[in-house]
Amino acid sequence: MKKLILALLMLAPMAASAQGKFGHVNTQEIIQAMPEYNKARTEIDALQAQYEADLKSMQDEFQKKGEAFEKEQETLPENIKQRRTQELQDMYTKIQQSYQDNQQALAKASQDKMQAITTKVLDAIKAVGQEGGYVIINEINAGIPYISTTLSTDVTAQVKTKLGLK
Repeated sequence: MKKLILALLMLAPMAASAQGKFGHVNTQEIIQAMPEYNKARTEIDALQAQYEADLKSMQDEFQKKGEAFEKEQETLPENIKQRRTQELQDMYTKIQQSYQDNQQALAKASQDKMQAITTKVLDAIKAVGQEGGYVIINEINAGIPYISTTLSTDVTAQVKTKLGLK
């Protein structure tokens, strides 16, 4: 009986490998080869540059008003000093809020653009998996401690072909 169980345990890995194939893919390589990715990167970089220019303009204006206020504050009546101080505080708060809003908008734009690209890549991986009879296709860069490149097939090129990439 022990011999039969031992024989079955030894045959189990062979039976499992006969039932399906295992693959791995480098999605980062695929995504970076996509024209959509390059277009998205360009759009996000342009948006970031616009936000930075707007913020710099606001900071320059704040600095000018602050310097002007420092020069003339000794000669101003108290009520005008208080009003200008409040204006400067409001400007500073507005700059901080704009920075936070810009960061959130940039993150959302990046996420939205990358979501469409990621979905397209995942659909191609699924199609390659179904067509090739793969049991599982793992991401090579996903932090998996070990993927055997002899027992697992690299399907990156097949996914690129499915997406029309070189």
